[in-house]
Amino acid sequence: MKNAFLSLIAMMIFSLSVGCQMDQSESASTESTAMTSQQIIAFLDELFMEELQESPQYMTYIGMRDRYDEWDDNSDQARDKSLQMTRNHLQQVMRIDLSNVDDSAKLSVKMFIEQAKKRLEGDRWRYHSYPVSQMRGVHGTIPSFLINQHLIANEEEAQAYIKRLAATPKVLDQLIEHLKIRQDKNIIAPKFVFPLVLKSIDNILIGAPFDEGSDSTLLADFKRKIENIDIADDTRSELTSAASDALKDHLAPAYRRLQLALRDLESVATNDHGVWKFPDGDKFYEFALQRTTTTDLTADQIHNRGLKEVARIQSEMQDIMNTVGFEGDLQEFFAFMRNDPQFYYPDTAAGKQAYLDKATAVIDNMKSRLDELFITEPKADLIVKAVEPFREASAGQAFYQRPAPDGSRPGTYFANLYKMSDMSKYNMEALAYHEGIPGHHMQISIAQELQNIPKFRLFGGYTVFSEGWGLYSEAVPKEIGLYVDPYSDFGRLSGELYRACRLVVDTGIHAKKWTREDAIAYMNANVPHSESYNIRQIERYIVMPSQATAYKIGMLRIQELRAQAQIALGDKFDIREFHNVVLKDGSVSLPILEDNVNAWILTLNP
Repeated sequence: MKNAFLSLIAMMIFSLSVGCQMDQSESASTESTAMTSQQIIAFLDELFMEELQESPQYMTYIGMRDRYDEWDDNSDQARDKSLQMTRNHLQQVMRIDLSNVDDSAKLSVKMFIEQAKKRLEGDRWRYHSYPVSQMRGVHGTIPSFLINQHLIANEEEAQAYIKRLAATPKVLDQLIEHLKIRQDKNIIAPKFVFPLVLKSIDNILIGAPFDEGSDSTLLADFKRKIENIDIADDTRSELTSAASDALKDHLAPAYRRLQLALRDLESVATNDHGVWKFPDGDKFYEFALQRTTTTDLTADQIHNRGLKEVARIQSEMQDIMNTVGFEGDLQEFFAFMRNDPQFYYPDTAAGKQAYLDKATAVIDNMKSRLDELFITEPKADLIVKAVEPFREASAGQAFYQRPAPDGSRPGTYFANLYKMSDMSKYNMEALAYHEGIPGHHMQISIAQELQNIPKFRLFGGYTVFSEGWGLYSEAVPKEIGLYVDPYSDFGRLSGELYRACRLVVDTGIHAKKWTREDAIAYMNANVPHSESYNIRQIERYIVMPSQATAYKIGMLRIQELRAQAQIALGDKFDIREFHNVVLKDGSVSLPILEDNVNAWILTLNP
């Protein structure tokens, strides 16, 4: 998974609101605008930069220092303004004459229109989400963003950090208002969410200056960042004091107001877990699946595809069980893999460091083999880090953070080492390939490094493509002789099995009215992971409807297109060229990916 801020950005891309109808967007003047390919890129970049001005946080995220002391305005008024801008931009782009431009420019225009229309369409579901959950939300974005995104190279940037700390009340008060609006619409997170979120806020408020303990996570981060900048010691002391005051006098009271609001919501929350409980919940889930998968697949179709994949993968796991000579059935083998200490590092500082070191070694080895599978390789570096303590209890198993375009920050694979029993040795290889190389880091970095395409394509994307590629990337290394250890190959299959089960349980929860307990029981019966891990995953699917379907649907489509190309091209098929076709345009919808692969086939086999 991506980090919380990435999830927030993705949600913002698809859910910003303007209260307009699609026919309004499509009623633009028919008068065409003639442009060259380069002029189209420049024009789309102008539109991107205009929209970017609405998000100081996203500016920071992509390495800009403009409005470095501000947070995004998350009010409904700001959202209305932003999507009004989107509607105006859509009207302008739809007038562009594409008759004399290259294919790349045509694709850019097509993607811009596709994404803009989806934003406008999504306004119907403005409030059909949980702005606070154990997985994402402004409450967690604030510390995560400051720690991982707000770099400090001088006194001015330190002051900007302090101003952001002092400005958190407005951000959190807007969040409280959004929670109230949803409560009036009976859109309230399930009851299990609230203790997890309240605990994560408690973790933010532990330590100095909030109490007499050691430095809090944020104060420690600020001190660390200003330690080596070129300023006088007195200035450093003054900055530290100002940061402490901002934390104590502004940030802490705002978070405590949020906690009070959450406790009020907890008192009326229910144990209904699917979005079927929302107003027009069935229609919303249909939209969510279409948005996530970029297909017209129904909930029933996705559910049934998941059941078939679960059966296939379990059959392959049975083969591995026989290979290693295990005596017993598959469930007994699962229990063996879950419980045998040989498959886990100790839950100690040394054990956690050993995990990070080994994951780094796996990635480094894959780097040395990339020429066998790829033509284009990423320029950006990749590091492996543990998830920060303040959020490790509720965060996902692993996620990726893209590098800064200017090279100031490498790509980062975050491994959640909160419970070492959830981070098996046998799953380490597949996880490193997925989050690192050839998975997210490779795909996202290559996309970010593309030349002569507009910025919205460099920094945007589709979950079904990125996560589909990530899961596909878990399998590809096997083709060049990796996964030598059969237990690691079992880990690869266990990861794929989990993504297949997601198709079953996500649709089960949100379309078929499965309970949380129903979904957990299904996972416990079908995957080798621990019950505690299964619970955390099911709770993720509950608060992020449809998102979990992206992985397997995307992987299956890439595999299907590869098989089609192999049949059509025969001896002309080159895996390196196929991968180049898949990655050459950055993150695209599945219909566009299919068009690209078909066009490549025609060039080789006219």
